[in-house]
Amino acid sequence: MSTDSAPASLSALERVVDGLCTVAVGFSGGADSGLLAYVARQRLGRSRALAVTAVSPSLAPEELEDCRSLAAEWDLDWRPVETRELEREAYRANGRDRCYHCKSELMEALEALSAAAGGGGSCGGQVPTVILGVNTDDLSDHRPGQAAALERGARFPFVEAGLSKADVRAASSLLGLRTASKPASACLASRVPYGTAVTLQVLGRVARAESGLRALGFRALRVRHYGDVARIEVPLSELGSVLSLRAEVVSAVRGAGYRYVTLDLEGLRSGNLSS
Repeated sequence: MSTDSAPASLSALERVVDGLCTVAVGFSGGADSGLLAYVARQRLGRSRALAVTAVSPSLAPEELEDCRSLAAEWDLDWRPVETRELEREAYRANGRDRCYHCKSELMEALEALSAAAGGGGSCGGQVPTVILGVNTDDLSDHRPGQAAALERGARFPFVEAGLSKADVRAASSLLGLRTASKPASACLASRVPYGTAVTLQVLGRVARAESGLRALGFRALRVRHYGDVARIEVPLSELGSVLSLRAEVVSAVRGAGYRYVTLDLEGLRSGNLSS
């Protein structure tokens, strides 16, 4: 979509947000949650828009720091909250419903924080509504976490306003948000094939490998975990860069604990372990 239709999409989103009294935004620092948190802050005011980041081993350290930076830039009422999805056996088992259990943990944390926060100003103590950055494109993917969120009363303002991922990026660009072009970055557990247990050690290995590659200048990437084998995914346009930095790439990934380092010649495909 072009930026020509961005004002209409943004206006539609603002109308939805204006209809809310007080909110708790699930804030991961990506393009979707970034736009939602920013618009909520601008339309409702700081006291009625709480931005909450779930902090756990499945969140890359760089992403947490970016959330902190964005919150300062945008003057968000930001709260990092520890979530304990790794304590859930069903989550660790890593079945196709893993995201359901992860989102359930997030919703419990958001609900507890929302209840403690209460409502501000004219909201008369009303408990904030949990809102998440789900866009219309997400509805066609395998995302059991959406069901968990809806079951507990979360709302999806982008869906209500009819915004696709392209709309989100166009509206973000219109507002001058640096998240407009930020590459998508799912949780680290998404790097682990279904059926392979998600553990603290596995998530730590993936996090270290991806941090090492980011230090080499790669922004959009995934390190898929297959035991001792790491499968690197980058955009097709950057395959040559990986090869030109072969020694550094191998060193970074082996330094994270992998024995074998492979490069996926099909390039980066977000969510390809979900198919």
